[in-house]
Amino acid sequence: MKFIPGVTMAFCLILSSCSATIDKSDPLTSGRGFIEASLKGDYKTAQNYLLDDSTNIQYFDLLKDFANKMSPENRRGYAEANIIIDSSIAASDSINIIYFTNSFKRKPSKIKMVKKNKDWLVDFKYTFIGN
Repeated sequence: MKFIPGVTMAFCLILSSCSATIDKSDPLTSGRGFIEASLKGDYKTAQNYLLDDSTNIQYFDLLKDFANKMSPENRRGYAEANIIIDSSIAASDSINIIYFTNSFKRKPSKIKMVKKNKDWLVDFKYTFIGN
């Protein structure tokens, strides 16, 4: 009978370690979370930061396809890259634009953060088509 409590304890530890909370309480934290997960190729986590609309999902799917076609060296370079926030501009109380680069490619990029309910989410289509 000692086996069952041990298995139960192990199962609980595994579940608790996998259920890391995703902080979407402010635009910079949420934006960094999305960028970091995307660079590391953790698209399941990155999608948790994404504003749920069909255009965003289409662009996000294109990002995943593009990443899957990259060479292993490029994927590793992105995964090991540091995020460099150049600036963050509050366009309103519910819109924030984050300008950033990463230490691997150093190509300037931007993401638009929108506040929906209490969460700051990535409006990914802005990265490609602007307002």
